[in-house]
Amino acid sequence: MAAILEIKYFNSFILKNHEPAQVPAVRDGLKSAWNGSHGIPQQIGGFPLETNLNYDKSWYLEEARIRAGFNNTSTDYGVRAYLVEQEPNASIRFNSLIYSGIYNSRTGVNNTNVFSIADEITKSLDPANGSIQKLYAEDTNLIIFQQYKVNKALIDKDAIYSAEGGGLPVSSFKVVIGQTVPFPGNYGIGNNPESFAVYGYNKYFVDPNQNVVMRLGPQGLEEISRAGMNGFFRNQIVNINSSASGLGKLIGAWDIYNKEYVLSLQPSNSALELPEPTLSYDERAQGWISFYSYKPRQSFSIRNQHYTTNQGVLFLHNAQNDIYNTFYGVSTPSSIEFTFNPQVSNSKVFNTVNYEGSNGWQVDSFVSDETGPGNFSAIGGSSIDTTAKVLSYIQGAYDSSIPPLTGAAALTATATQPVFRSGFYRKENKYCANLINNSTVTENEIAFGNQISGIKGFFANVKISTDTVTDPNGFKELFAVSSNYTFSSGY
Repeated sequence: MAAILEIKYFNSFILKNHEPAQVPAVRDGLKSAWNGSHGIPQQIGGFPLETNLNYDKSWYLEEARIRAGFNNTSTDYGVRAYLVEQEPNASIRFNSLIYSGIYNSRTGVNNTNVFSIADEITKSLDPANGSIQKLYAEDTNLIIFQQYKVNKALIDKDAIYSAEGGGLPVSSFKVVIGQTVPFPGNYGIGNNPESFAVYGYNKYFVDPNQNVVMRLGPQGLEEISRAGMNGFFRNQIVNINSSASGLGKLIGAWDIYNKEYVLSLQPSNSALELPEPTLSYDERAQGWISFYSYKPRQSFSIRNQHYTTNQGVLFLHNAQNDIYNTFYGVSTPSSIEFTFNPQVSNSKVFNTVNYEGSNGWQVDSFVSDETGPGNFSAIGGSSIDTTAKVLSYIQGAYDSSIPPLTGAAALTATATQPVFRSGFYRKENKYCANLINNSTVTENEIAFGNQISGIKGFFANVKISTDTVTDPNGFKELFAVSSNYTFSSGY
C-alpha cells in the first residue's frame, strides 16, 4: 500500500519499519508506535500513542530537528571513529596501564576518549607479579598493587640516575607514568582489593597469599598481623578463597570515628564463617583490640562518621542513641577473654574473682590449664578444672521467701528481706565473688566439684561478659579484673 508524505524542506527524515515479533500474539500485545514525532509524550505536545497496529504495514519517521521546528537543534549520529587493524584480536594485558588524552574542565578540552597509538600511552609491570588489582594516587606518586607485589610509579616525572646509582626525580612534560619502583618485600593484595584502606600516610591491605595483614607507611611494608594475632590470621585468611566456593571477601575500611582499621573476614564457604567476623586494629595500642559481630557488605567513613551497608541498608556506627552492643538490629553481649598467670612457675589455687567497673558483668567461664592423661586406663584423656558460672550483681540476687524471688524481682518492694547474692557482691564499689568448683572427678581426687571452692592450676583462662538483665543494651564499663590466689601444696 503506497502513502504520500508532505515534508517541509528544512527537515530531514529517516523512515524505518517496526521489526515484527516472531510470535503474532507477543507482537500485537507488546509493540507500540508514536504517530508523528517519535518519543514525545502527548502530555507535552507530542502525538498520541498508537497501539494494536498492523506491523506488516507499520512505519515511523525520525526527524532530524527537535520537535520538527524551523532552525531547532539538529540531531545526528555524531562523530564515529573507525580504525582498521591488521590483527583485530583482543588482548588482555593484565599487568599494564593505559592512559588517554587530558581532560581540562576550565578550557573545555576533553580527550578522555583519545588513545593515540603514536604516543607511549602504556606502562607495563612484571607479569610474574600477577595482575594489577588496585591503584592509589598519593601526592605525585601512583601506588600500584599487584597480586604478589606493590610498586610505586612516578607521575608526570621520571628519574635520572647518576653514575653512582642514585636516582633524582625530574619533571617531564612528556611522561605521564614514569619509573616504577617496587617496595621491598614479596607482598601483594591478591585477588581481594576490597581490603584496602587508607588514613594519612598509612595504607592497609591483606595479602591472602601470605595470610598476613599489611601496612604500607613511610617505613615501607610492615606486617601488623604479627601484633599478637599471627596464628589467628594464618588460620583464617587461608579459608577466605577456595577453588570450590570461589572468592570470599576481605572488606577493609578506616573507621575515622574510632581511628581504627576495620577488617571483616567473609569466607566464600559460609560454613567457615566466624561468629565475630570483623575485627579492628588500633595504631595507638599497636595491636588488634576488638572483635565485632556485624558482617558488612561495604564499609567507609565520611565526615568523621563510620558507615556500613547490609542488605541494601545504610547504617551509621557509634550513633548517639544510647543503644550499645547492637548491629543491624541484632543485640550481642560484649565479652572479654583473658588469662590469669601470676607467678608462672608455681601451681596456684584461684579462690575469688573481682572486677572494677559498671554493674552488669558476669563470668561465663573460669578454666584452668590442662592436665595430661592419668596412669590408669579407666581414667583417660586430659582434664581441666572449671568453675560454675558467676552471675552478675542483679542476676544473682534472691530473697528470703520460699520459693525465692530471683534476679530483678528480688529487688522490688514485694521481695522478702534480707536479699542474698549467689554471684557478684558489691563492696566499696568493687564486685567480688567466690569461685565454686564444678569439675568432674579425676585420678586420686577424694573431694571434687562443688565440694570445694576455687580451682587449681598454673594459669586460668577467663571469659567475662555483659548480662541480659542489667540495663540491656546500656552503657557498661570494665576497668580491671583480679583474683585472689594461694600457692598450691601439690595435693
